[in-house]
Amino acid sequence: MPVASAISVLVVDDQLTMRSLVRTSLQQIGMRDIREAADGELALREIITKPAHLVISDFNMPNLDGLGLLRAIRAHPPTSKTAFIMLTGRADRELVQRAVQFGVNNYLVKPFTVQQLKDKLEAVFGPLT
Repeated sequence: MPVASAISVLVVDDQLTMRSLVRTSLQQIGMRDIREAADGELALREIITKPAHLVISDFNMPNLDGLGLLRAIRAHPPTSKTAFIMLTGRADRELVQRAVQFGVNNYLVKPFTVQQLKDKLEAVFGPLT
């Protein structure tokens, strides 16, 4: 049962407004260690330099998309166990199946509520008390 404030998070989205929305939602849940990256390439460099417990990543981004980032994180032994939640505007079955195939822990469809995000986090980490 991790305390929310003890979980380090890397939020990855090419849209600043979406990163801000995710950050604010995480803060409302009690998370404090939140970093951001504007695309998958920057996120990969960031997580290799300073690992996180959780990556919340958009699917559709320039340079390296969410699936590519997920695959790269899973292929790198020091980061392979990092929890990964895919954030997407499209909940089509093919995308979800591919993400599951590559080891995603959960996915969240935009737009989302703070409670939906908390539910997805608790499905990965257990109760955030």
